[in-house]
This record gives sequence, structure tokens and C-alpha cells, in this order.
Amino acid sequence: MNDADAARRAPAGGGNGRPRAGRRFLEGPKARPGKSAMRRIWGIGLLVLLALAVLLWWRTPWGDRLQAYSFDSLQILSPRKIESLPVTIVAIDDKSIAALGQWPWPRTELAELVRAVAREQPAAIGIDVLMPEPDRLSPQRMLERVGALDPAIERTVRALPSNDAMLAQAISEAPVVLVAAGVPEATGRALHAPPFIVTGSGSPPLPHLGGVVPNIEMLDAKAAGHGLISVEPSNTMFRRFALVADVNGTLAPALSIEMLRVALDVPALRLHVRGDAVRGISVGKVFVPTEADGAVRVYYSRGDARRYVSAIDVLQGKAPPDALHRKLVLIGLTGLGLRDDFHLTALGEPMPGSEIHAQLLENLYDQTLLVRPPWAPQFELAVFVALGLLLIWFTPRLKPLVAAALALGCVALALAAAFAAFRTERLLFDATPGLSLMLFFGVLLLLTLAESRQRRKAMQRVLQEQRERSAYVTGELEAAQRIQTGLLPGVAALCADGRVDLAATMTPAREVGGDLYDFFMLDERRLFFLIGDVAGKGLAASMFMAVSKALVKNAALRAPGAASIGALMTAANMEIGRDNAAMFFVTAFAAILDLDSGDLDYCNAGHDNPLRLAPGATDLQTLADGDGPPLCVVDGFEYRGARVRLRPGELLCLATDGVFEAQDADAALYGHARLEAILLRSDLRDAASADVVAAVQADVAAFAGDVEPADDLTLVCLRWKGPRGSATA
Repeated sequence: MNDADAARRAPAGGGNGRPRAGRRFLEGPKARPGKSAMRRIWGIGLLVLLALAVLLWWRTPWGDRLQAYSFDSLQILSPRKIESLPVTIVAIDDKSIAALGQWPWPRTELAELVRAVAREQPAAIGIDVLMPEPDRLSPQRMLERVGALDPAIERTVRALPSNDAMLAQAISEAPVVLVAAGVPEATGRALHAPPFIVTGSGSPPLPHLGGVVPNIEMLDAKAAGHGLISVEPSNTMFRRFALVADVNGTLAPALSIEMLRVALDVPALRLHVRGDAVRGISVGKVFVPTEADGAVRVYYSRGDARRYVSAIDVLQGKAPPDALHRKLVLIGLTGLGLRDDFHLTALGEPMPGSEIHAQLLENLYDQTLLVRPPWAPQFELAVFVALGLLLIWFTPRLKPLVAAALALGCVALALAAAFAAFRTERLLFDATPGLSLMLFFGVLLLLTLAESRQRRKAMQRVLQEQRERSAYVTGELEAAQRIQTGLLPGVAALCADGRVDLAATMTPAREVGGDLYDFFMLDERRLFFLIGDVAGKGLAASMFMAVSKALVKNAALRAPGAASIGALMTAANMEIGRDNAAMFFVTAFAAILDLDSGDLDYCNAGHDNPLRLAPGATDLQTLADGDGPPLCVVDGFEYRGARVRLRPGELLCLATDGVFEAQDADAALYGHARLEAILLRSDLRDAASADVVAAVQADVAAFAGDVEPADDLTLVCLRWKGPRGSATA
């Protein structure tokens, strides 16, 4: 490899012989936007991401609804499995109403029901029925409606205990918890509540109630405990329950936590406060963690008939023995005619209020409450921003389908992680950011497609212009190729001279090339021939080739007959380098052959050494002397030639690196060894020079296959036959 190889490796227009721009346009526009368009997409994407992050952080009503639905979907996918049944519901159901009459029953019946339950020794009895007014079916109330009767009968009736008194007596004999309904406005009614011991300091955001609607005082005074219930419409979704509320400065427990207190026979509840948040509530040694406002989230199971026992079966002694013993018993309404007491749950199925309280008690007993970590909003927002930035970076760079797969993968990964946290640790993480992430990806995709469409239109316009320019350039290059081919000499002028057999060919890697060759007679006996390679390809190299060829020929023809080949190359170096603003350089081998004596004077300016094959020889030799740097590399360099004498019939082969550096599909080089093997073939030892050139060309083409040539290919083969009149000539 000579000094010109580095320049030939990196031509200005590319290495495959075709204009790069035209090929790029013919391949079609790229799907990915340009850098400026990508920066616009990134900028708009960051603004949209920031806006969505602000909306996610600033809780809105619709955002809260979406979050609640996402939490509900987790429970629907994986409802709670029942571990134990610590609660039994004594149901005032259709069967009981059919046996005892329509609701409300006389409170004497309710008293009998309480006594029947109490005989089974339950841990606590919760009556999920609010009784704010005296029983209208009491004998005294009935007497007022009937009017005047026989005085004796009236005295007898008035002497009877009221239905409320009989219920109060039953309540006082059992661990009964009555309910009170919390309301926003003040009612002026007395609040019965167990004492609370507050541990810690702070002002947590407890639910505030203006007042309560209690039972009549006769009943409340006899109860072992009092718990709050909420009065909500039947279409209200019950997800969170406050275990404690502030009723005008008095702390009051919920029904569930009060039933635990009565069951454990604990005199007071303990509220744990830290700063502006409630940590939890202690019932004796049982600690129930809560959210900051003292609320808990119920993990629902499907409705289960094992929780229920009919009230009429309890009254008639038909209830299973283990259904009530040491259980938390809730007396509640479940009949079809009492549907106002049914409420929606996170599972999407309506349940009577008593079963909702029962499931809350099961959560407290089995410690299966759902947990919404206090740091969850910050974590969800951080994940949303991180995945959003990932989409901002990759969406403009990827194909739409690949980008969509990436976005779906991000959302699926986030949802799968949220579901795994729910299944394993009962942790609640919001899926709403996943929906926002898909919305954000849609915006990015629209921006990317819009930019790509604009880019495609622009490239189509440029493509049309390029086609027009390409058609023009193609015509110009065809004309240049014809001109270049016309500048190369033909061998017809030497055919009549029997002293020499010469053949030459030049195949450019592009339409025009930078290789050159020339030969002409200096006088009757001296033949000048030349092969060269301009550093570069294409039109510029071909123009410099034409100039170099003309200047070398001019220097050779002007030189006196006694001038050496070295002096001739020195003069050519000065002429070619005189106006070489583009800094081209030329590797060249020039020689003068005396056709009568066979003396060969030659000079090598950075070119590959020619090969010589003597008649009868079994190996090739090279002309390795008389060398110097390529033309136009060193100004004023004094070239020196060398001389050898050829034998009659001896063959010279001169080639450019388009032969040696031809590549196959595996990027392997043709090399010198293959050329030497062709020249040593027995059928070519005495063949005409044209046959040798054709054989080398065919072997190079077979080696390269369909691979486009990376460089111009030029061959000159010369065989000296001897002086005139010799047998060889």
C-alpha cells in the first residue's frame, strides 16, 4: 500500500461510487424527526408532563373518583379471602318478618331477641337499629290512641311496663352496644361515649360532627357501649370508615371499635396522635393503625351466608350452638322490604349495613385492613414523571408501533407492581397515573407523527429537486465519461510495430475516474508509457487526471532525447503541482522502452511496483528501484530513474490498487497473490497482452461478485517481442 491509500480511503462523496444525497432520498424519508423537530417535541412534551403532574398532585373531584375506582378494581380482581368468622349477623330477614309481622316490631320482640342472643354468651351484641323515639306499640301509647276505657282497665294498662322499659331491661342484662347517627348540624341531644385517652400532641383532621341522633335516653342509659354510624344515601359507596369522630369537642368511637372495647371489657380507648396525624387507636392491647384522619379502608370479601342466622331461628332456639357463643353479634335488617339499609361496596355488590359493619370487624380482628401509605402520592408522582421522561426521550426516536409497545409496557409494569403490592402487602397504589401516562403518550405520538409528516413533505420536495438535479448531473457525467475515454490512447497505432504488444484498460468506480494511463512513441525506437492514480474519485479526480496526463505528456515530448526518466518526472512534478489548490496528488509509474535494445528506463512515484515475467521463468519479479514520493507531495523533489534490460518475449504488468484492493462480500481483499497466480497460468505465459488483461479483469469480477467497486481499476500489460527482424518479433 502506497502513500496515496489514506486519501483514497475517504473520498468526499462516499465510497460506493454514487452520490450519497441522491441515494438517501431514494431510500425515502426517515421516520425519526430531525434534531430541531425532536427538540420541539421534547419541549412540548415537558410542558405537557408538567401540567399532568400538577393535576395529579392537585387532587380534583374527578381525580379522587378515578383513584377510588382504581382501588375498587384491585378488590374486584382479588377480593379478601375469609380467614375467620368472628362476627354473626342476626338478620331481621324476610323469614322473620313473615313469622312475626311487619317491621318495626314491638320492642318487646326485640327485647326477647336480645335475651335469646344473650343466653348464648356472645362477646358483644351490637344493635344496628336506631331508636330515637318511644315505641308507638307500647300499651300506654296504644291507650292514648284508643281513648277513654273502663277505669279499671286503664289502670291495669298503665301499670304495665312499656315496651321500651322491657327492651332497656334486656339491654342492661347483656353486653349491648347501641348506635347513634352522626349528623352535621347540632341536635341538642345527649351524646353517650366512652372515655378517650389521647397519647401525643397535635391537631389531627378528625371528622367533625355538629351533633348526633341517639336512641331514647331510657335505652342509651342501660347500654354497655355506644358507637357512631353514618346516615348516608343508599347509593353511597362505602370504602373508608372513620373509627373516631369529633362531636363538638367530644371524641366518639365508631360502632365497630366500640364493640371491640365492650368485648374486651376495656374501660377506655386510647387515641395515638403525632403532630397533625392520627397513628391509630388502642383497644386494650390491640392496636389498630389508621390513616391521618383516623379512618381505615375495608378489604371486602364476597357475601357469605355463613355470617347470617335468622332472627326467628334465634327466638325459636333453632340457631346453631356455635353461631353466637363468644362471637361479636350484630342485630340488623336484611329483608327485601328494607332495601334502604343496603349500600354499595367496593366489590360493586350491595350489602346490608350490618354486613358492612361485620366485614369491618373481620378486618380489625384478622388485621387485614387495606393500607394507603402516607408517602404513596409522592412515590406515584415520581414514577409518573420518570416514565414520562422515558417516553419523551424514546417516542420520537422509535417507530410508532415500537413506541406504543414501550408505553404499554411502562403502564403494564406500573399496574402489575401496584397489583403485586396489593396482593402481598394489601398496599394501595393509584393506577390513575397509568391512565395519564397513556394520555401523555398519545400527545407525544401525535407530535411525533405531525413532525414526521412535515418532514416527509419537505423531503418529497427535496427529492423532486434532487431527481431533477440528478438527471442533469447524469447527463453531464455521461458527457465527461465520453471525453475521458476519448483522452485515453488506443493500441491501434502500435499494432503495425512488431517489436511490442501492448494492451490497456481503465474501469472507473463511478461514471468517471481518477486513474490514468498513456503511451506514445518519442521517436522511431523509444516508447513512453505511463500508469497513474489520482488520490480521489469522481469528477474532480477525473479532471485532475486529464490535466496530469497532459502535463506529463507535454514534459516527455519537450524533453531532449538524452534526458533521463528521472529528470522528466521531476519536470512533470513541478508542472502538475504548480496550480494544485485542491492539494491532489498522483501516484505514477513512467518508463521509456528502447524497442530495439530492450533497455527500460523507469521511475516510480509512489505507485505499486510493476510485475515482470521473463520467458520460461517460473516466478515473477518486480521493478523495485527508481522510486520516490507521489507527484505533488514534495515540491522540487529530484527523481532518479533506474534501468533494466528486458528479454525478448518478457511481459510487464502494471496495475492500480483498484485491482489489489477489490473486495468480495466478506470484505476480503483480492491482493497481489491472486494477480500473480493469474499471470503464471500456463495458458497466459505466451498469450497476447489483450488476453492477459481480459483474464485479470474476469478474475477480479468473479472475485468481487455483486459488490460495487470501491476504486478505479486500471491495467496495462506490455510484452517486448525483440528488435525488428528477430524471431520473436
